[in-house]
Amino acid sequence: MATKVHVIAQTGFGTGTNELYDRARPSYPTECLSYIRQISKSTAPLNIVEIGAGTGISTRALLAHPEWATSIGTLRAIEPSDGMRDVTIVKGTFDNTGVEDGWADLIIIAQAFHWCPDFGKASAEFGRILKKDGAVVFMWNLEDRDGAGWVAQLRDRIEVHEKGTPQFRLGLWRKTFSTPEYISLFHPQEEEEWAYHLLASEQIVTDRAQSKSYIAVLPPDEKAKVVEDVKGILERGDGRVWINEEEGTYQYPYKTYIVVSRKK
Repeated sequence: MATKVHVIAQTGFGTGTNELYDRARPSYPTECLSYIRQISKSTAPLNIVEIGAGTGISTRALLAHPEWATSIGTLRAIEPSDGMRDVTIVKGTFDNTGVEDGWADLIIIAQAFHWCPDFGKASAEFGRILKKDGAVVFMWNLEDRDGAGWVAQLRDRIEVHEKGTPQFRLGLWRKTFSTPEYISLFHPQEEEEWAYHLLASEQIVTDRAQSKSYIAVLPPDEKAKVVEDVKGILERGDGRVWINEEEGTYQYPYKTYIVVSRKK
């Protein structure tokens, strides 16, 4: 029996949230996607399962990347949150994908695995649907609070609303790698990270803050106060590096983290 989706993920990514999420959230650096392509040594078109596909940000990035253009045989996108699904994405969870045994060359989970409610069951499911020598790729984007003072202040302001949710930054997902299921099925994880800058503006930063699940579920008055405070942080602009001051654009320090688990 599949485990339930976290209530904040259900509501924060529920019906009516997908347009803001898709507009506000960043895609993934091309070098990260190149790195993922090198994980599988197969020259045949790959069978890929993407779990937590959301609005398709990472799916579109893969399909548009030149190294992936001829590499994908079939991509099955799976998403548990109703508000995130569209006609190309099917319902499923980390521990109940609906994919047949030994079908997948790669499982890709972008910006989602920290919501997993049972790491052991998920590891068993991943092992079941992967081919021999297949791999799971966990991927996250996160604002780099060390990259500028205003980013640290932004994170401090929004993180007070997390209220015990299992956010990526807390590292609770690392318990996966000590579960009996993981240890029996997978090699020790491999980790890489990339630091870079995205384009920022007041609209981009405030929209992105509101796209966080724990901000999306706030009452309107509390959400308005978050936006007001974020605008104040941006007005001060501690450590801001302008791209075009006249147009109001500046650097948005970010990091992408990739963790790879190869099946034994």
